Amino acid sequence: MFDSTVITNARLPGRSGLYQISIKDGVVDAIVSVEDAQIASSSKIEANAVRDVGGGWVSLGAVDLQINGALGLAFPDLRLGQLDRLQTICELLWKQGVSGFCPTLVTTSLENFHGSLAAIQSFQKKQAASGVFGGVPGSAKVLGAHLEGPFLNEAKRGAHPAEYLQPLTLKAMKQVVGDFADAISIMTLAPEQAADDDVISWLTSQGITVSLGHSLANAAQAERAFDQGATMVTHAFNAMPGLHHREPGLLGAALTDSRVFCGFIADGQHICKTMLDLLLRVAKGTQTNAIAQAMGGLFLVSDALSPLGLPDGQYPWDSRTIEVVKGTARLADGTLSGTTLPLVQGAVNLVEWELCSVEDAIALVTQCPRQAIGLPLLAPGSPAHLLRWRQNADGQLTCEWL
Repeated sequence: MFDSTVITNARLPGRSGLYQISIKDGVVDAIVSVEDAQIASSSKIEANAVRDVGGGWVSLGAVDLQINGALGLAFPDLRLGQLDRLQTICELLWKQGVSGFCPTLVTTSLENFHGSLAAIQSFQKKQAASGVFGGVPGSAKVLGAHLEGPFLNEAKRGAHPAEYLQPLTLKAMKQVVGDFADAISIMTLAPEQAADDDVISWLTSQGITVSLGHSLANAAQAERAFDQGATMVTHAFNAMPGLHHREPGLLGAALTDSRVFCGFIADGQHICKTMLDLLLRVAKGTQTNAIAQAMGGLFLVSDALSPLGLPDGQYPWDSRTIEVVKGTARLADGTLSGTTLPLVQGAVNLVEWELCSVEDAIALVTQCPRQAIGLPLLAPGSPAHLLRWRQNADGQLTCEWL
């Protein structure tokens, strides 16, 4: 007895018209236009259920490539004995519409990096054995760690502790990566700090996506890093020089390079609405892929800290304290350190602020981050973990699992 469902009259980001999605045993079996489905409807659809979404948007789950912790756990503090806490975070993120994420490790000691990476590596093996991201819904998949440091420019370190920053040499990089290359998805670094020419190429040879950030790189230095294999920028505008009419800098180089994807935060604090508007306008048309072209290689991240899922208040953060007010986290000296808003809230904000369409907002949290790290998009064979998006009477965007 097969388990089969048909979702019909669905709009899909990056495609025009309405579609019918056939699902068998938890996997997408076929995606055809409603018109083609009607032409082929001479034989009755064999399905346990038909769900008509009435022209609503349907997508894969959201993917967060930069999230620092949740429910009181900062990912650099994660250890092998705390995998149950990571599992609880996976379940929280799933409830928020996230199907995959990169636990982000900010600059810390080598001991902390390796302790956390050992836990992440073990947890990934556990998830793979249980079929997460395959046939088992209810738990977001750990896609590999995002190491945001320690190879950053001290002048743009932001809230990263200076005592743990390291020189960007191949020897130091290999020491940090250690035996955990398979558990690392993304490495953020400042390319102008490089003492060796082969650091970026070595990382990419290990299957690690290189992202530029916390950097004072000029356009020439950024372009050289892109030529060496870097393909991402970490939280555009933040912890880097601003755009200048005679020196476009790291961000200017990235926005005009079709090979590069830029993450950004849409909480209204990290980037003001005017500059978000500018970012979205400037980015159009630099990519060749249809969906990436529509969004110019941009994707949303939460940059959420460990109080994600907890109320506003004061919380420990490494050896310091952060205060969360209305979802924004700052150090005692006022330094912006992150947010506690869920990833999907960024998409909600962009629609509420009338900065982009519903379709583009959905793509920014679902399709575009997948493209940035080479994950497959919605197609036959995809796990059938699908979000249905709605706008309420006030125009607010919401989503729920189908």
